[in-house]
Amino acid sequence: MKRNLKLAFLAFSLLIVSGLTFLRWSDPAPLRELRNTAFDQYQRLAPRDYVPVPVRIVDIDETSLRELGQWPWPRDRMAALLARLGELGAAAVVFDVLFPEPDRLSPRSILRTVPGIDSGLVSTLPDNDDLFARQIAAHPTVLSLAAASGGKPLPPPKGGFAFIGESPIPAVPPLTGAVVPLPLLAGAAQGIGDTSMNLLQENAIVRIMPMFQTDGVQLVPSLTLEALRVAQGATTYIIESTPEPPVSVVAVKVGDVEVPTTRSGGLWLYLTPERRDRYISASAVLNAPAQDLAPLIEGHIVFVGTSAAGLFDIRATPLGQNVPGVSLHAQALEQMLTGRFLSRPDWADGLEVMMVAAVGLLVVAMTAMVSPWMAITVGAAVSVAFLALSWHAFRTWGFLIDPVAPILAASVVQFAAVGFRLLVTDRERRHIRRAFGNYVSPAVLARAESQPELRLGGEDREITMMFMDIRDFTAISEGLPSTSLVSFLNTLLTGLSRHIIASEGTLDKFIGDSIMAFWNAPVDVDEHPARAARCALKMRETLREMNASGVLGINRQVAIGIGINTGIACVGEIGAENRFNYSAVGDCVNTTARIESMCKELGFDIIISGATAGLLPGFAMLEAGSRSLKGKSTKTPLYLLLGDEDFANSAAYALIRKTHAGVLAALAEGEPRRIAEAVEAAIAASAAVMPQLERHYALAASS
Repeated sequence: MKRNLKLAFLAFSLLIVSGLTFLRWSDPAPLRELRNTAFDQYQRLAPRDYVPVPVRIVDIDETSLRELGQWPWPRDRMAALLARLGELGAAAVVFDVLFPEPDRLSPRSILRTVPGIDSGLVSTLPDNDDLFARQIAAHPTVLSLAAASGGKPLPPPKGGFAFIGESPIPAVPPLTGAVVPLPLLAGAAQGIGDTSMNLLQENAIVRIMPMFQTDGVQLVPSLTLEALRVAQGATTYIIESTPEPPVSVVAVKVGDVEVPTTRSGGLWLYLTPERRDRYISASAVLNAPAQDLAPLIEGHIVFVGTSAAGLFDIRATPLGQNVPGVSLHAQALEQMLTGRFLSRPDWADGLEVMMVAAVGLLVVAMTAMVSPWMAITVGAAVSVAFLALSWHAFRTWGFLIDPVAPILAASVVQFAAVGFRLLVTDRERRHIRRAFGNYVSPAVLARAESQPELRLGGEDREITMMFMDIRDFTAISEGLPSTSLVSFLNTLLTGLSRHIIASEGTLDKFIGDSIMAFWNAPVDVDEHPARAARCALKMRETLREMNASGVLGINRQVAIGIGINTGIACVGEIGAENRFNYSAVGDCVNTTARIESMCKELGFDIIISGATAGLLPGFAMLEAGSRSLKGKSTKTPLYLLLGDEDFANSAAYALIRKTHAGVLAALAEGEPRRIAEAVEAAIAASAAVMPQLERHYALAASS
């Protein structure tokens, strides 16, 4: 590249790199979603290995609803379920179910609404909430609350909090309101945890589970953390955060278990594919023999939740599965007990920003110094290397390092830099290819691209012009459905126009059922009149083959008319400012169109002007006389083109030429009998090799 262009290239490329670096630093939502999608793919390729730990799910599934009744169940049934789990030796029972209101199915609640029932009698009836509360108090139980705008005040925390560093309250998600357990039940529970999952997500996929929320005064632990605390008999959460603002949460310790967190106190979920052996049906817990259930429950932290579709607790996961929400709580607890965590190190964002800048600068340097393909190869190699590094960090240490931003930066810079080079240094070549790619042969296109002095804005050139038109097209179109008509045109025009390209002509345009083409522009084409003439003869032969084979799909013979003329025309890009084509205009073009229209009047398929005929020594031609063309003040000599040099050297052509001269002489004499005899002889001479002359001579005789 020239010096000024190289400087412009470097300035443009550095601007792109700077913009991409700033984009990664600002980290907009679409970029975060791409990053998270990459992390999802990592989990799908290498999900967490399942290790049996004492965590179980009691599932209020479709079978339970079918056998025990529709939801909500009366609280005495929930009390029986809790009592059963206690008898089986559960270390803790965690309800991923909300109990915000009194049980409407309690006998006391039902009779209280019946008119005339003595209130003293009502007070002696059993209350299901009392039964449930007594069972909650008798067993290590954790209840749920859920974030909700305009909810009730939070219940007092069941566990204490100790901070290492600053208070984490400014860092964790806010809780503006909540659906909380009935006070009677909340007071009896050993723990109350938040079931919310999607507070830290920007879409429906649950990737991070918040460990804490806050109303600005107190912290509310997650249901999973409360389950872990109650099961261990711990009383306090120890939260580690940064020692100075801005506050970020680092980790939380519950009993003997330490859990690393995100800056806002969330847990990156590292999931296994869904497993049925995590689950026990609630109906089985209530009905199955104790000896069958004890090994599955004893010493386990038991979550009670639902997989029933009608209860609307189904969540999307990074593995691409839809699972019950209670499964995610259980899997989060499995992570804590096995120590299998994912994390985004504090230095990850800085590394990714630097990698975006470094990769971008490397690609710019390579694009400036070597060929674009070599630069693309190096950029691809760097992208693959960073992807491998990111994957290794995930598999080895559980680190989540973004592979998307550096790869995206390399790709964008690569295409921008290469695109700029092509735009600046190859603009004319691309312009030529765009202008002529579909209209000239590859050989002509290559020559046009190699001529830096090529003028596309308009110049006068000697060209040989051709117009081709389908005869009786109106009658053909009236007899065909529109789809068949389009198919007919496409087949015919494709078959004929390929000869223009093959003979190094320029296919100007299709005009309905017509073709306009020319030779000797935009580049010099030697012997362009002969190339145009041979093209017309090949088009005649192709049409004959199409008619014989029936490939055109119509029940009639198709005829065409071709007019050819050589002269000076203005060729260049012609049209509106924002839409133009490379074309030709001028008297030569208009004359050619008029010559093509004479095919019908003269009864022959290929008519050439005297100017073209004079440049075709050795071709087989017949004089058609000088004719007045529309818009022309003088008559134009016309010729019938019969064949090429081979046909011109044949005995058949010699006979045709002789009998044609007889017709011209008879027409000059004007004696009808003499004309009839001459025409009959000419038709007989041409019948075997040029039958289309019969119509020409018939028209000549009638005129």
